[in-house]
Amino acid sequence: MTATLLGATSWAAWGAFGACVLSLGPSGARWLRVAQREHYIADSVSRFAMRWWTSEPMNAALGAVALAGVVLSGLWPLFALGTAAVAVLGPLHLTVRGRTSPLVRTRRLQTVAGVWLLFEAALLGLGAGLGAPAPFAAAGIVVAPALVDAALFVTAPIERRLSERFVAMAADRLRRVAPRIVAITGSYGKTSTKNHVAHLVAGTKSVVATPASFNNRGGLARAVNEHLAEGTDVFVAEMGTYGPGEIRDLCRWCPPEIAVMTAIGPVHLERFGTEDAILAAKSEIVERASTVVVNADDGRLASFGMLLAGSAGSPRVVRAAVEDPVADVRVHPDSGGVAVVVDGTTVGVAAPLRPGIQPANLAVAIAVALELGVPASAVLERIPTLPPVANRLTADTSASGVYVLDDTFNSNPAGARAALQMLAKAPVTGRRVVVSPGMVELGPRQAEENEAFARAACEVASTLVIVGLTNRRALLRGARGRGRAVVVRTREQAVAWVRAHLGPGDAVLYENDLPDHYP
Repeated sequence: MTATLLGATSWAAWGAFGACVLSLGPSGARWLRVAQREHYIADSVSRFAMRWWTSEPMNAALGAVALAGVVLSGLWPLFALGTAAVAVLGPLHLTVRGRTSPLVRTRRLQTVAGVWLLFEAALLGLGAGLGAPAPFAAAGIVVAPALVDAALFVTAPIERRLSERFVAMAADRLRRVAPRIVAITGSYGKTSTKNHVAHLVAGTKSVVATPASFNNRGGLARAVNEHLAEGTDVFVAEMGTYGPGEIRDLCRWCPPEIAVMTAIGPVHLERFGTEDAILAAKSEIVERASTVVVNADDGRLASFGMLLAGSAGSPRVVRAAVEDPVADVRVHPDSGGVAVVVDGTTVGVAAPLRPGIQPANLAVAIAVALELGVPASAVLERIPTLPPVANRLTADTSASGVYVLDDTFNSNPAGARAALQMLAKAPVTGRRVVVSPGMVELGPRQAEENEAFARAACEVASTLVIVGLTNRRALLRGARGRGRAVVVRTREQAVAWVRAHLGPGDAVLYENDLPDHYP
């Protein structure tokens, strides 16, 4: 009789163990997708796992079932089946395949997955050795996000070493081609300013700019190796950072002659902690430059520029602005167009800017073009033809007659305010609607900023369509008592709502968009 019971227990233990091992497939795919979408940054997967398991009551309940399965499987192995089932089902809405951000099978992903599986195998082996296969297998499911993060941490030095060959190739190519290098950073406005600089310079000089948002080590090296051709006069590089030292490393092998700082704001505050820390990390871009162009309308950058200009041996500082009347380069409205003022003298008036082009970014770009030797007359000629930056406050009219403002690539408070101002001035007579999941990576200010955004949106729009769960509570608080709020789960549902409710004479602003690895 005892032998029969032991046999049954053994069968249950190993059966539960097998189910848990099988469920690691869909569970791991989910968290590896998050890792890929978050640029393989260690700790990102655990943070997103916490967001998902606490995003809604059903996910919280499933998370509790998974934890209970780990604990109770020590008493009876089949309780681990609950954990295995949760791994297959949840978190709800975080799919294995991905709706907007599918898992891409790359060499790096395979490396991370292999190391993660080694960690899981070690945990499973420990459980088998201790005679507790089911509890340890269930625990392997629960800690899968942390183990993926551990794999990211372990493989990071390996990936850096593997990338050295491409960085060395890029550095050699830069030395051989010898373009004048312009490096641009900031909390926001980097991509728009980069594109403006390239356009203003292109009429006079041969220029290459980094494509899209290729602003980290691998992306910048790839841009140089694939796009920098012989005879290029100017190379414009966008530089981003998730922490101290990253921009300094980029400038080590891609040293800028002109460093540009567009703005300092709470973007990535979740990682940096304070805006002063953001400024410190961004300011690494000036260390090798001979000229620094700053947006003097930004308070922190204005102070930084003054401090830099007053330091012995510092680079030359050029202040660009819209509001600052004593800036070296200023852009301001004039008789229906935009006047360009250099060192206190108006050098000309250009035609009105296309919708979505931010004057502050233009002022900075003009300052850079002038520093590169582009004549003011040539700059003025090219201002009216500045192309819009895709998904950054562009305007169009849909086939159904709805005026559409697309600001889906923006996720900062200043940009959101500018978008709402543009919606308020939209040339329509009907309803105005804002569609948004809110803003992310704002750290302790995220709820506050999203609540303020919702209040401002309801002053301009008749309806605020809230997408997803990430900022739903804060947005609903901001909208409460001020306007109509509609809640949908996905961007696709929001678009369907707009198509069903808006028509000719109406306007919609799509403010920010989050990929589906966000709740």
